[in-house]
Order: sequence, then structure tokens, then C-alpha cells
Amino acid sequence: MQLINHLKWRYATKKFDPSKDVSELDIEKLKKAIQLSPSSYGLQLYKVLVIKNKVLKEELLPASWNQNQVVDASHLFVFCQYSSVTSKDIDNIINLTAITQNTNFKKLEPYGDFIKSKINEKTDIEKNSWLKAQTYIALTNLLGACAELKIDSCPLEGFDTESYNKILNLSNKGLKATVIAAVGYRHNHDHTIERKKVRKPIDVLFETI
Repeated sequence: MQLINHLKWRYATKKFDPSKDVSELDIEKLKKAIQLSPSSYGLQLYKVLVIKNKVLKEELLPASWNQNQVVDASHLFVFCQYSSVTSKDIDNIINLTAITQNTNFKKLEPYGDFIKSKINEKTDIEKNSWLKAQTYIALTNLLGACAELKIDSCPLEGFDTESYNKILNLSNKGLKATVIAAVGYRHNHDHTIERKKVRKPIDVLFETI
């Protein structure tokens, strides 16, 4: 199973080589992997910003707790959840489903109403937590795809969300930054390269019932 070998290879890269860029072809492959990520009800209520601009990355550095991966990596993926869910968001995916599967919208409308009712049952806090969780599913696909392509990555939660929202003008777009990932190629002097991966043993992590 090659996936296991890919996951053994990857690690949270601490030092990227700023002279090495990920090709646009590979960036498109990473986008496709994210696009194919599962999400609750298939809604994909998030947007992903792919930042290559060095000036913008430098501006984001202080808001990223001065973690150099943000500027040294080839690209920075910023996963942004929707600030809220509207009926139109649900109707849009139902309409897309109808078009993609060559089905009448009216036949799918009851399912859309069901989704709306289940979401409306959630409190605002629950909705926010649910929306945020969707971005982490997509992040996992990005990390796995990077590993297969032998592209290094580092997911980061250590950043100031409000500063990101302001710098990237996310609030005006109905978005909120939730998690980021630096993507590029490891530097030869990254001291963490040789560290053994630490994970709980299988018999501790799992329980078969």
C-alpha cells in the first residue's frame, strides 16, 4: 500500500528551501485533490486561497507567529470556512447536483430542504464548529497528495485569525481563515528531517468492539 509509505515519508517541515518552487502542474494536482475531498452533505462550504505572492506572505508573517515556513515555502494554502450558511448555499449545491447528474431540480429539492432543516437545528456555536471541521477534512487530502508527489508540507494552526481575515479581506467575502498549510520543498539544513516519527502504537490508538 503506497499510501502508507507516502505518509511515513512526510513530516511537518520546519525549514523550507525558498529557492525551490512547486510547479504549476503540481499545484493544479493539489487543487484537484482538495476539490475531491469529502464534506458534510457534499456542500464544501469553504474556499481555499493559494498564495504565492512573496510580498503578501511577508505581510502575513507577523500574523503567523513569525513562523518562517509561511514565507520560505513555495505556496501557502489558506483554508477559509464560510462565516454562515444560507438557504442559497444549499440551493446552489442542489442545482449543481441536478446539472451534473442530469436530474430535475424539483426531484432533489426535498433533500435540500432536509439539509436546511438539519443545519437550522444547530446553534450558532455548533454551526461554526461544523463549518470549521470541513476545512480540516480538505486539509488532510492536501497533505496526503503532497506526500504522494514528494512535496513537503506543514499544517499550521498557529496564526492570528483576525489578522488574516483583515489582511486577506475575508470578512467582506463572507469567509474566515481556519487553518493554513505551507507547501514546498524541505531545506537540506532542516534539523527535523532525521527525527523519527512519533505516533501512538496501533493497540493503544485503536479498540475493536
